[in-house]
Amino acid sequence: MKQTKIAGIGMYVPEQIISNQDLSAVMDTSDSWIRERTGIQERHYASYGKETSTTMGVKAAEQAIKRAGITAADIDFIIFATLSPDYFFPGCSVLLQRSMEMKEVAALDIRNQCSGFVYGLSIADQFIKTGMYKNILVVAAETQSFALNFSNTGRNVSVIFGDGAGAVVLQPTNQPNSGILSTHLHSDGKGAELLSMINPGFHGGYYKNGQNNSEEISAFNRPFITGEQKEEHDFDAFMDGQVVFKKAVEKFPEVIMEALNANQLQTNDISILIPHQANLRISQFIQQKLKLTDEQVFNNIQRYGNTTAASVPIALCEAWEQGKIKDGDIVCLAAFGSGFTWASALLRW
Repeated sequence: MKQTKIAGIGMYVPEQIISNQDLSAVMDTSDSWIRERTGIQERHYASYGKETSTTMGVKAAEQAIKRAGITAADIDFIIFATLSPDYFFPGCSVLLQRSMEMKEVAALDIRNQCSGFVYGLSIADQFIKTGMYKNILVVAAETQSFALNFSNTGRNVSVIFGDGAGAVVLQPTNQPNSGILSTHLHSDGKGAELLSMINPGFHGGYYKNGQNNSEEISAFNRPFITGEQKEEHDFDAFMDGQVVFKKAVEKFPEVIMEALNANQLQTNDISILIPHQANLRISQFIQQKLKLTDEQVFNNIQRYGNTTAASVPIALCEAWEQGKIKDGDIVCLAAFGSGFTWASALLRW
């Protein structure tokens, strides 16, 4: 069976940089408050009316395709991961295919939030191994700033997130024990509402504050978005930070060790760990628990914030561009997020 290699990698972040001081001008927060809790110093925001998850995904994809030494015409499958699509439907994958003037290729959208890129990598790996596709483009892009609540009510969430995109081109390789060695995917929906944006949604009022709502609604009076929801600002993302933190620091090490054990490797075999950039404190906890050195863990949340699905490919691309990833290195990717979902991938570069 063939192995899957990353043949090209790319990233894009918007030009607009928003510092902690910028946020403190519109809400009751401070640079020290944000840094202490998240490690974030600044983040990038998309240009409203000019940039979207698709347009940023295209820029990252173009770079990845060029570095792979192919053209957009060679791509035979697109996988697009985002929680902030341009449209409610259709998904961004077909919009990217249209924008890049590709042939009529397969296109798949996945909604695994922070774990989206690693999930996409795993899906692509299976298609490469079976020989069904030969040049798979996996894109993760987020335009979260358009939906953030920049008030004191929303500050605990709004200070964390940023915009950006990352992409890879995956191809088969005949070189044994190289490329993607294994992927590991998990979920637990019991805490689904603890990190969520429930509205707008097609639940018809079934969920209210995360609970089952049995109120009957007339068949001819079913508004998709209600006036009450607008008045109550019911479209904000919600996060129970303490619960999410505790779950993340439990599942991150588990899924990393699962990948290592599956390949008979130890933590000291990791050349570099690229964790989802959720919170610098989470990454530091993982590093301490697994007894990894500073050189073994790559973090860039300080400059980009949490770019959700895009954070792993952005960090992977930067680490590679900075020469921190070399041929033969063992690279571990890991993510945890809304759902809850978590995942890992182990690669030999």
